Amino acid sequence: MHSGATPSVIHEGLPTQLPDIDPDETLEWLDSFDALLDDRGRERARYVMLRLLERAREKQVGVPALRSTDYINTIPSEREPWFPGDEEVERRIRAFIRWNAAVMVSSANRKGLEVGGHIATYQSSASLYEVGFNHFFRGKEAPGGGDQVFIQGHASPGIYARAFLEGRLNEELLYRFRQEVQHGKGAGLSSYPHPRLMPDFWEFPTVSMGLTGINSIYQARFNRYLANRGIKDTSDQRVWAFLGDGEMAEPESLGAIRVAAREELDNLTWVINCNLQQLDGPVTGNGKIIQELEANFRGAGWNVIKVVWGREWDALLARDVDGVLVNRMNSTPDGQFQTYSTETGGYIRDHFFGDDPRLRAMVEHMSDDQIEKLPRGGHDYRKVYAAFDAATKHVGQPTVILAKTIKGWTIDALEGKNATHQMKKLTMADLKRFRDRLYLPISDRDLEESYEKTGGAPFFHPGAEAPETQYMLERRNALGGSLPRRVVRAQPLKLPGDEVYADLRKGGGKNKIATTMAVVRLLRDWMKDPEIGDRIVPIAPDEYRTFGMDSMFPSAKVYNPGGQQYESVDRKLLLAYKESAQGQMLHEGISEAGAMASATAAGSAYSTHGEHMIPFYIFYSMFGFQRTADSIWAMADQLARGFLIGATAGRTTLTGEGLQHADGHSPLIASTNPAIVHYDPAFAYEVSHIMKAGLERMYGPEAEDVIYYVTVYNEPVDQPAQPENADVEGILRGIHRVGVAQGEGPRVQLMASGVGMPWAAEAARLLAEEWGVQADTWSVTSWNELARDAVAAEEWNLLHPTEAKRTAYVADKLAGVEGPVVAVSDYMCAVPLQIARWVPADYRVLGTDGFGFADTRPAARRYFHVDAQCVVVQALQALADAGQVPVAKVAEAAARYRIDDPTAVRGVMQEGGDA
Repeated sequence: MHSGATPSVIHEGLPTQLPDIDPDETLEWLDSFDALLDDRGRERARYVMLRLLERAREKQVGVPALRSTDYINTIPSEREPWFPGDEEVERRIRAFIRWNAAVMVSSANRKGLEVGGHIATYQSSASLYEVGFNHFFRGKEAPGGGDQVFIQGHASPGIYARAFLEGRLNEELLYRFRQEVQHGKGAGLSSYPHPRLMPDFWEFPTVSMGLTGINSIYQARFNRYLANRGIKDTSDQRVWAFLGDGEMAEPESLGAIRVAAREELDNLTWVINCNLQQLDGPVTGNGKIIQELEANFRGAGWNVIKVVWGREWDALLARDVDGVLVNRMNSTPDGQFQTYSTETGGYIRDHFFGDDPRLRAMVEHMSDDQIEKLPRGGHDYRKVYAAFDAATKHVGQPTVILAKTIKGWTIDALEGKNATHQMKKLTMADLKRFRDRLYLPISDRDLEESYEKTGGAPFFHPGAEAPETQYMLERRNALGGSLPRRVVRAQPLKLPGDEVYADLRKGGGKNKIATTMAVVRLLRDWMKDPEIGDRIVPIAPDEYRTFGMDSMFPSAKVYNPGGQQYESVDRKLLLAYKESAQGQMLHEGISEAGAMASATAAGSAYSTHGEHMIPFYIFYSMFGFQRTADSIWAMADQLARGFLIGATAGRTTLTGEGLQHADGHSPLIASTNPAIVHYDPAFAYEVSHIMKAGLERMYGPEAEDVIYYVTVYNEPVDQPAQPENADVEGILRGIHRVGVAQGEGPRVQLMASGVGMPWAAEAARLLAEEWGVQADTWSVTSWNELARDAVAAEEWNLLHPTEAKRTAYVADKLAGVEGPVVAVSDYMCAVPLQIARWVPADYRVLGTDGFGFADTRPAARRYFHVDAQCVVVQALQALADAGQVPVAKVAEAAARYRIDDPTAVRGVMQEGGDA
């Protein structure tokens, strides 16, 4: 008979949420199954269970498929490969690195400094990294270009500690962890992997949790894209990504795993450090995160390798003839395993092994101390080596390694405790115990003297000629050099001349053209260029047709590593949808996050692959920038370059779509990112100069690590030809005058950007013809760049008080203009208000503050008070305030135009209002 309490149900890592309303009946079912198993054997029991599951589904009982295996190592001990390293030397190396990593963080938190840091993450993952560094990660000098390794952000102290032993970093730098300015530029270490802050060291920014997952997938995919298009052979390159089990709760971590499986990215290996803890406590206390993740990844089509138990468990599992030990492993929740990691061997004997005589008999030959030291698999380099080896040999699927560890392992004060993540400083007693556990030759006297001198413990280096140091260097030399390391090898590109921009500068003639179409036309011409054409990487999240780019399908084709294995429904049409393994266009489906990951991989190919690639990512401006601003920040940190095209921009140009499609603020988000150069052009000829300058700044001889964000519109407007005396400098710096009034009367200055320019032009006409007011018009191509220039000028003046003052470019351009200045755009007022301080005149701003809605453009513009008539009234009001026109004129204009009434424009027709 079945005895004891009913075991908890943990299915694929998830605890059941249903209470057992009839325990006696449950026991009867379990006893029946036991009897079947005893009488008829395992094969019959398995068959009956499968039939029961089948019947349950037939009767619509929600029983999920089984996608997880037992809570044991995927690779049995008899299938483990021979470990090729020197086990004792590698153990000592890990001890040295563990010590230096912990001392670095603890020293950074000495009294009076206290800049933070994280000790526990690397301590749990040291074996995972060291097996990789000593045996698998190929450096930049390896044949094929080497691997790309995404290192978990909180593990950075361990990576610095290894670089110290290799001689890449000195002791002084370690003492300056998280102090990047006060000792001088480049004289400290960044907190996390930040390529922008340490451009010769770090390659991938990873500490914005979740982005490592999606970015590594699209990096591996882009590697295949380069190979399939014949740009570079990437067959000898592997992408490794280290993540935490708590980090897997971020949507971006798991959101794209099906992409990796669908495209069979067997060049990708994820290593998830399952120390079972997030910042405040267990990742899943009542469940089993490894089982849960296994189910997720197996269901998505990945190869899953679990590294749960160290070698000392092998003998116990070999004796588990009844499966009772495996059952206990399967049914013990993570929260209890965390308790075991902090308890004594006696406690573990009583609580894990103790309530079943068969389990207790398995460990009766072991002391409590031996039981306490039974290790988790992620700390056993043989088990880890076997997993890494299997991953590199697996074909046809990406691999995820789920390695069970203890957070803060080897540091008694931290090991397995809930508060481990927040513990940043070790006491003298903590350090002595840590030293003893690592068997380091550091005396108490050395510790005490170091504390007196520096406020922290001493770093340990065995010496340049020590066998451990030589071993590390020999292994890295054999694998192609030290990592992480960022190298720029790309050869300069020959950029197209002015002829490619000639059509845009001719204007539209009698045809109205949207600036989106102007940008797309230029892209087509770029793609025909013999020098840069193949380097263009068009990227869109399921919106190529929206932006009129379907004409590229037959020629450039959509990238699909499997080609097109079906007959397209529109195959007989001229613009049929075409896929190809050599396709140039990256079609990401409805995933702005995925598109950003592709843009990042393409935009940083000049450093990761030594090949300049030019991402051209076009998207709905609202979704692309707002939704993925964190990814854009990481793209900037990675020193990536390229074009982000925010199409259907503005709050009133896509009004049929409604509130969540209305972009009134993306320039403000762009302004927060120092690497983003934002432009909001009104005319096609402005587009030509802006895009040309972007190519030159990002891909010219003196390339800059910036990203061009250009907002364009779907509304067809008149496109004038470029004037003979075009102010190209003004276009590129942010403002140029496009219309000068010639008549008599009071004067105003009208400034507009993007789709707001026609409103300003019409307002100038109305002011002259109906109110006797003369208006100059200015196209503001970039409010953001004008504001940055002005801030930079003031900062320079602050730092150089005795030298000639610098002035803001916008102040210089507007110096001496006559009358008040009225600014309007299709964005909220805060966008043009960025330059208010430096406008040398009375400055009035109109904008689209508030939520958008669905209606016509004229109705929306009247509602937000930004159309031509509202600009007229605002200009008259400014003149009235200055005493230049009667206030009665303002009231007359407001009443005549009914600027407070959107129904006044009910009959006004619009053109091209769809997406």
